[in-house]
Amino acid sequence: MRKKVIIVLLSLSAIFLVFTIASAEKVFRPSTELPKSVSTTNGSPRLVLITQELETSFWDEVAAGAKNMALEEGAQLEVWGSYGTNSDEFLKKLELAIHSKMDGIIVQGLDTEAFNELTKVKAAFYGIPIITVANDVPKQESLRKTYVGSDQFDAGNLLAKELLIDMEHQGEIIILSDEDSQYYQQQRIAGMMDVFKAYPAVTVTNSQTSSSKEQVVAAAQDFLNKSPDAKGIVAVNANHLAAMLQEISRRTQVEPYHIYSFDDGPDALALLEQGEVDALIRQSPEEMGKKSVELMIDWIASESEPLDTEGYITDIELVKRVDGS
Repeated sequence: MRKKVIIVLLSLSAIFLVFTIASAEKVFRPSTELPKSVSTTNGSPRLVLITQELETSFWDEVAAGAKNMALEEGAQLEVWGSYGTNSDEFLKKLELAIHSKMDGIIVQGLDTEAFNELTKVKAAFYGIPIITVANDVPKQESLRKTYVGSDQFDAGNLLAKELLIDMEHQGEIIILSDEDSQYYQQQRIAGMMDVFKAYPAVTVTNSQTSSSKEQVVAAAQDFLNKSPDAKGIVAVNANHLAAMLQEISRRTQVEPYHIYSFDDGPDALALLEQGEVDALIRQSPEEMGKKSVELMIDWIASESEPLDTEGYITDIELVKRVDGS
């Protein structure tokens, strides 16, 4: 009897051991499969466009292009975001889109650790494709599928060449950028410096600021004090234009300066029309919106080849004020 009990116990132990090993293997076995996003509603892909700069002319055009393409393709598109470059609120919207298991997320790139964590880890975990639009991030840091927008290096290059013509290829240039310079700003500056370095009679002074109006004004005061004879001023972040010009006009005449920037700030185009700004790099925001939705829908439907991780570049041009030379 005792022998039978021992045999039964040994048999049960063996069975338990087999199940334990099988369970452990299942838990620790590496898997390349990611959780799939929720199924589309009525067969329509659920997409979201997220920006830090809602209700600005530039991003209104991006949204309009995206909505038109979504309507044409039968996709559902929502536009989310924050106001005044509120990065915390922006990141909350991105996280909400991921937890909502959208079929695709089109987002203004933000080169921060928190953004990369959301796109590289959380969105990837749920199998949600990310496309950056207008502002890119380093592709290896975010695992975004692709980028749609301007070649920012080329934009900086084009701006610098025209600015030097206005300055007759000599004099000091102030470059105003953010303290925590985003990837798109770094690319713009790199494009400018690629041109400036060839002209020994040109000197470049870098000035940095945070996003608040008070800090932009303080930065303008500082570079006006230190570089009173500067000929050119470039606002790499077009959001700084209005506050910067306010301080310049308070201190002196705007006219002696050649002031250049980009069109993605809320006041940029109006300031160009008013003659306060000499030239802007004009981008193609509506086309960015259209193309990003088109690529996302193709990706979801598996109708296209793998997306080009280098990005899909939209047109740029330099636009000068009407009375400019």
